[in-house]
Amino acid sequence: MDSGTVSGIVTVIFIVVFIGIVWWAFSKGNKQRFDDAGKLPFDEDDTEAKQGDKQ
Repeated sequence: MDSGTVSGIVTVIFIVVFIGIVWWAFSKGNKQRFDDAGKLPFDEDDTEAKQGDKQ
């Protein structure tokens, strides 16, 4: 195998991996989990609020 063939195979593998990651990220099964994770910075516990006031 020459370097062109290896380069082509690696490119195809990376494209397949990229499409798999995009499919996983946008699948409906993960929507609720990602929404919850996106709201985490805005969820504030009472203990964290009190510590922030003291500083």
